Amino acid sequence: MSADALLPLLKSTFGFDHFRGRQADVVDRVMAGQRTLAVMPTGAGKSLTYQLPAVALPGCVVVVSPLIALMHDQLRGARAAGIRAASLTSVDADWADTRQAYRDGTLDLLYIAPERATGEGFRSLMQAREPALFAIDEAHCVSEWGHDFRPDYRLLRPLLDAFPAVPRLALTATADKHTREDILVQLGIPAEGLVLAGFDRPNIRYRVTPRISPAKQIADFIAANPGPGIVYCPTRDGTERMAERLAAATGRSVAAYHAGLDPERRARVQHDFVASEDGIVTATVAFGMGIDKPDVRFVAHAGLPKSIEAYYQETGRGGRDGDPAETLMLWGAEDFARARMRLSELPEARIASERVRLNAMAALVETVECRRALLLRHFGETPPERCGNCDNCLEPPAQIDASVLAQKLLSAVYRTGQSFGAGHVEAVLTGRSDERIASRGHDKLSVFGIVGGDEARLIKPLVRTLVAREALETTEHGGLMFGPAARAMMKGEVAVMIAEPPAKRSQRGSRGAGAVANPVGDPLFDALRAMRREIAIDAGVPPYVIFHDAVLRAMANDRPTTHAELSRIPGVGAKKLEAWGDPFLAVIRQF
Repeated sequence: MSADALLPLLKSTFGFDHFRGRQADVVDRVMAGQRTLAVMPTGAGKSLTYQLPAVALPGCVVVVSPLIALMHDQLRGARAAGIRAASLTSVDADWADTRQAYRDGTLDLLYIAPERATGEGFRSLMQAREPALFAIDEAHCVSEWGHDFRPDYRLLRPLLDAFPAVPRLALTATADKHTREDILVQLGIPAEGLVLAGFDRPNIRYRVTPRISPAKQIADFIAANPGPGIVYCPTRDGTERMAERLAAATGRSVAAYHAGLDPERRARVQHDFVASEDGIVTATVAFGMGIDKPDVRFVAHAGLPKSIEAYYQETGRGGRDGDPAETLMLWGAEDFARARMRLSELPEARIASERVRLNAMAALVETVECRRALLLRHFGETPPERCGNCDNCLEPPAQIDASVLAQKLLSAVYRTGQSFGAGHVEAVLTGRSDERIASRGHDKLSVFGIVGGDEARLIKPLVRTLVAREALETTEHGGLMFGPAARAMMKGEVAVMIAEPPAKRSQRGSRGAGAVANPVGDPLFDALRAMRREIAIDAGVPPYVIFHDAVLRAMANDRPTTHAELSRIPGVGAKKLEAWGDPFLAVIRQF
């Protein structure tokens, strides 16, 4: 059965009249029993490519997923659509019932973690009734080249090979060319089984700026972006401090999340965030992959992400519903210094590849060109030169040739012994003598006082750039010393271009032309949201499981008054129409 033949089932189950992007290509391969790797951006509807076959195929689709929270999020959504779904996790109390339902053939979907899927007990269950499909979600976890490697994923191959006639579908949103090739090999999928849907998330706005006063910068960012959001912090303590400061500065509900919290508190923070319509979480990267919340309106990074792959995935947690989402990354030279120090702790075989990743991050924060174009080229795409929805496109920075100033800065680092921090070097260059400088004779150096006027304001951003480009490195005690790229810059063999510092650039609000916000103040939309909130509380599910904001907007715009009219709105499937159509129609009829 082809994807086109499943369109009536797509409408009745999920409320959609047509497939999006490459969904139909993936579904076609699944229905034909072929092995497939689907690389689709977050928000492109990866789960539909196995949930729809789960309804159409005889037998049960087994989904291997890395986190319990992710499984349970998808479980709620599947059940709300009328799909018979269950999970086998450490927190599920109905193991015996679920296993019996599988044997009886009364399940459409079964979610399980890789650690449990590789056990003999689970293989015996599969032998009792062969599954219709194996779906491996977050498949980049199988690759050591992936940004979130999980060794247990490597053990899945024997399970898959034990059932050679069962099709297998691997899915990920984040995999560069090397990682994609590794996934194909590790999971036994032929090269022609790759379906590459592209990586562009045009509804996400990217903004990157130096870290000056992080709590204030992020508080200002939040003030311009109502709705739920995630703030990633590099350390556990940082999440706690940031939560306190943001709560005080914004007056909004802010909770910290990290692996050091007791399990009950972590579960409560995650539950409250998923259920909220305006909650904020400050978190380490331990938070996120298990969150399938579609209405996250902003994602901020208080420090440098681990890699472009990690940045893409973490920012991709915003705007899964297709509505506009904002991102902000704050970075500093010390981020790169710490990251390069950590390289020495890695196995020799990984150092070169991790250095490449770090240099790619340096290119992203430094660029004065379109940030989206740089991201997409990293994943092997050929995007337009300008996207119109990143900071460099909306507020193009002027470029400054800082080649001569770089030579002066590097000379000052060298002549002061490659052991002093950026503040000391800046004081020497600008001629600000103090006891420390005088006692070392640094006020007698040829570089003392050679930088003045407007040029002095470029020293701090130039230090950040030179650290990012490996011309400068940080010593064990926080001083600056030459890196491998310093010599070419000192000799003038490499031009050093930097962006005009942000203080001199336009400080327009984050949201620009083209952003589509929720119709705040629309009485009907507000009333529909209130009804959704009431139903969600009664049903014990997050509001987005009932309907996404986009569905409520369509209701407010189209004002359907009958079941037939309501069923025409995308996202209103037969099960949801039956369960919740009447209360929403009652609200609409009041206006």
